[in-house]
Amino acid sequence: MHDLIKQASEDLVAANHVVALTGAGISTESGIPPFRGKGGLWERFDPMEIAHIDAFMKDPAKVWNILVKEMKEIVDKAKPNDAHIGLVKLEKMNKMQTVITQNIDGLHQAAGNTDVIEFHGNFAWQRCMNCSKKYKTREVDVSEIPPLCVCGGILRPDAVFFGEMIPADALWRSRQVATDCDLMLVVGTSAVVQPAALMPVIAKETGAKIIEINPERTPLTGEISDYLIKGKAGDVMNRIIEEMEKHL
Repeated sequence: MHDLIKQASEDLVAANHVVALTGAGISTESGIPPFRGKGGLWERFDPMEIAHIDAFMKDPAKVWNILVKEMKEIVDKAKPNDAHIGLVKLEKMNKMQTVITQNIDGLHQAAGNTDVIEFHGNFAWQRCMNCSKKYKTREVDVSEIPPLCVCGGILRPDAVFFGEMIPADALWRSRQVATDCDLMLVVGTSAVVQPAALMPVIAKETGAKIIEINPERTPLTGEISDYLIKGKAGDVMNRIIEEMEKHL
């Protein structure tokens, strides 16, 4: 693994325009469970019953009680981990410009990244369905469910439910930065959910190097990514940054 860490640090030092694509695997070390896969929320719940916009519109109290309250408790306690902090260090080194994330936890912004494209919105905020006023999730009073805005409208996560479109500007910008980058870090994503999984393909087609940091192989491994560094995202990022600092 040391050789790959060294290789990644050299590639990052040489790069001019780095973009990161992140998924659930970067946040599991912050105590946020994935939605998919082993131990994921969808093992316990049918997403079509509690995470579809139609389910929310039909019975917002049920969705709040089963899904949103639990997610709020998890996100309220979560703190950025070493992988998030490593990406902030890359930005401060003027190496990385943008993070594209599939996550809704807001941890990239909490860590200090300044340009974060969120495919699925953000659970760190709640939005009124009536007047669109926003509230920080951690400040929302859940003694009454569903919680209401001052205008009387129902609050909902400022995230994308199943059955809703990914924000058009997020899709457009992510394609743009994937096209423009010369190196893409793919961190903690299974690379099976579209359109996020397409971004490394776009980057590769326009000449970028793709470095994958994941505990296991993905559909990108050996096909799109130049190499895979197997391991926990926080540990791998720490080692890469440490190696880079020797050369900068």
